Amino acid sequence: MKKGRVQAYICAVFILSLIFSSLNGTAEAAPSVSAQRAIVIDQDTGRVLYEKDAHTQSRIASITKIMTAILAIESGKLDETVEVSNNAVRAEGSSIYLKPGEKIKLEDLVFGLMLRSGNDSAVAIAEHVGGSLEGFVYLMNKKAEEIGMTNSHFENPHGLDDHENHYSTAYDMAILTRYAMQNEKYREVAGTKVHKSPDPEHEWDRKWKNKNRLLTELYKYCTGGKTGYTKRAKRTLVTTATKGEQNLIAVTLNGPDDWDDHIQMFEYGFKNFDTVIALSEGKIKGIKDDFYKNKVYTKRDVLLAIQKEEEDSVRVEYKLMKPDSSWKDGKVPDVVGKAVIYLNEEETDAVPIFYSQEKVKEKKSWWMFWKQSFISVLGVKTDG
Repeated sequence: MKKGRVQAYICAVFILSLIFSSLNGTAEAAPSVSAQRAIVIDQDTGRVLYEKDAHTQSRIASITKIMTAILAIESGKLDETVEVSNNAVRAEGSSIYLKPGEKIKLEDLVFGLMLRSGNDSAVAIAEHVGGSLEGFVYLMNKKAEEIGMTNSHFENPHGLDDHENHYSTAYDMAILTRYAMQNEKYREVAGTKVHKSPDPEHEWDRKWKNKNRLLTELYKYCTGGKTGYTKRAKRTLVTTATKGEQNLIAVTLNGPDDWDDHIQMFEYGFKNFDTVIALSEGKIKGIKDDFYKNKVYTKRDVLLAIQKEEEDSVRVEYKLMKPDSSWKDGKVPDVVGKAVIYLNEEETDAVPIFYSQEKVKEKKSWWMFWKQSFISVLGVKTDG
């Protein structure tokens, strides 16, 4: 009897171990991060893959400089020469050791800002681009409002703890980084490991190495980012990473072990999610209406970041206008409807549907060369 109980116990343990190993094979546990607040999002779609208290307002330290950098780049003044003010030189904290009256290209200031986190560089940029610190802060908050950073407010261009009303959230900083990463020049600067800049007092150039160790040595998939630290904010970090064709953004606020936090979050995102094409650019298939058949198309791919088990939860619905009698002789509107993409019955994206008088040829998206979407169009219907 005793022997039978032992055998039953062993059998039960074996069965449970099989169940748990099966569960572990389908999805990896969410990362355990040291940071007080954290988030990782898919850069292409904006989908949140993991978050931890990501909407609480916090001090952000030098990751503020992502906003400073993108405003400088968008100003169109990168080739202009900046005369460094005494006010810029007196900036506290990290520095690229600018000299009063020194003349330096704005582009070099942006590299010094992002790679070495120069607070003197931040002030020099702000004064040149905004006309004054106050003018530049106005531009920072205007841009934040424009791109949907609803829980952020900026009071300086560098992130020092000299203003109480300077804050953001992990989520808002991910939004800002996603916006900035659409700019080719920003991607170049943020992803540069070493930059050389002329030094007016010496025969050799300044040489700035990026402080982002994830980029320079720790994580081969890292493509850029920005570090930060103040006594009140503690360690803050924003990084980007690309593996295959999947692009992710990670943010941590007050993260004692932030390098490892970001690696864990990226690995979680890469292993558990995939970026797929829900609807390809070009000719829309499956339209049976004779008026629209072979004559409607979209102008961009619609991408989704999904987990494997969500494949069957994707649905594309085509909403087309009812043909009007006045649409004769080529007077059909350019836009005749929209394609709405749903994930788990929630709308995730929508794109205009365009009409062509001629038969539309199928266009192969460049995405198709590296990945064939495994999503079929489900629940297709035409609404009036």
